[in-house]
Amino acid sequence: MEKKESKNRGARKDWYKLDLSAIVYPTLQRRDFSSVYRLSVLLKEEIQPDTLQKALDMTLPRFPTYKAAIRKGLFWRYLEPNNRPGPFVQEDVKNPCQPMHFKANNRYLVRVYYFRNRISLEAHHSLGDGTGGMCLLQTLTATYLRLLGHEEIKNSGFVLDIQEEPSEGELEDAYMRYANAKVCPPRLQEKAYRVRGTAEPFYTLNIIDGILSVSEVMAVAKKYNATITEYLNAVLLYALLQKQEKDRRVRLRPVKIAMPVNLRRFFPSETLRNFITMIYPGVDPRLGEYTFEEIVVQVHNYMRYYLNEKLLRGDITTNAATQRNPFIRVVPLFLKDLVVRTFYTKIQDRNSSAGLTNMGALKVSDGMKPYIERFDIYMGQPFSRRTNCAIISFEDTLTINFASSIIEADVERYFFRKLVQDGIHVKIESNRGMD
Repeated sequence: MEKKESKNRGARKDWYKLDLSAIVYPTLQRRDFSSVYRLSVLLKEEIQPDTLQKALDMTLPRFPTYKAAIRKGLFWRYLEPNNRPGPFVQEDVKNPCQPMHFKANNRYLVRVYYFRNRISLEAHHSLGDGTGGMCLLQTLTATYLRLLGHEEIKNSGFVLDIQEEPSEGELEDAYMRYANAKVCPPRLQEKAYRVRGTAEPFYTLNIIDGILSVSEVMAVAKKYNATITEYLNAVLLYALLQKQEKDRRVRLRPVKIAMPVNLRRFFPSETLRNFITMIYPGVDPRLGEYTFEEIVVQVHNYMRYYLNEKLLRGDITTNAATQRNPFIRVVPLFLKDLVVRTFYTKIQDRNSSAGLTNMGALKVSDGMKPYIERFDIYMGQPFSRRTNCAIISFEDTLTINFASSIIEADVERYFFRKLVQDGIHVKIESNRGMD
């Protein structure tokens, strides 16, 4: 048994096939765009960079699919172990989530920044989703705090034991385990309203953060008979409808949100790689004028219908069908890239007006809790001119982080104005003005 386990470990260290979602992200790579997200933790004391670097050197080997470089084969891309020096912690930058070029940074697809009391992790989506990234960030933070003498911090939740070998489950492509529906449901999506705006210069990412009380938001959502996620989805749709009306477009279009769903909630998996799918709550103003209450009901009913194991399994199966197709498997990579990029640009990216993700309420061990102020999450640079919204909460602090590459901040302004109208106190932080 020991011999077999050792053999498996040796095989696992050779290379890792990209998971079903990760296959798409390198295809969309441009000089001015990479699929990069950011997770941050704000501590209560200023960061010591040398100690943070030591913690990163100790932590990253525990996450082999993050301590990796992306390589290109004839038919597919894959991840290989990266033993080059780095990555090296660095002072934070004004414009986060800058493009990651596969051959830069000693081929690492992760960055770690510090600024005052904040630690930020940026990762390319080919490596994993927000759950995997949060495991890496919290494990790094726990290691850092222990090096400062806080030995009482235990391994639990998102904090993994850096002395342990990663399990096979952490490294699996969980999509392929659950892509077993007997039918591949079609996706018939209509082109959605797209926000028009003035493009910012290359490398500019506009950040607007709203800091709120979880209890206040929960109380307001309850008045609308909605969850926090449903309520905030409805607020964003409401803001987008206002923006479309202000644009005075001759032809109205449906307003839809691209929302990632963490499939671990529905299918047991401990994978640290990508395991998400997209749903698209929305409203169609061509059918008539919607009150905010009607939007909340629409979102609530949409979520109740689509968020179940059966429909999500069908969605996974549809996604996996092309990868399993024996003809497509032998098509050269450059042709696959051309087809995927064209499909995403012409169809997939036009299915939504904005992006919204909610990581939910984060838990940390009692030993770690006294040292943490809050967490932030950013979906990163949008593929096209629009805004992305990411939500995360810790204790009674809920942060709503907008990231966009356009000058106009109309959607964000309408969004936060609605929260204030509903009696929610909002503190705004930004790397730009809101004029």
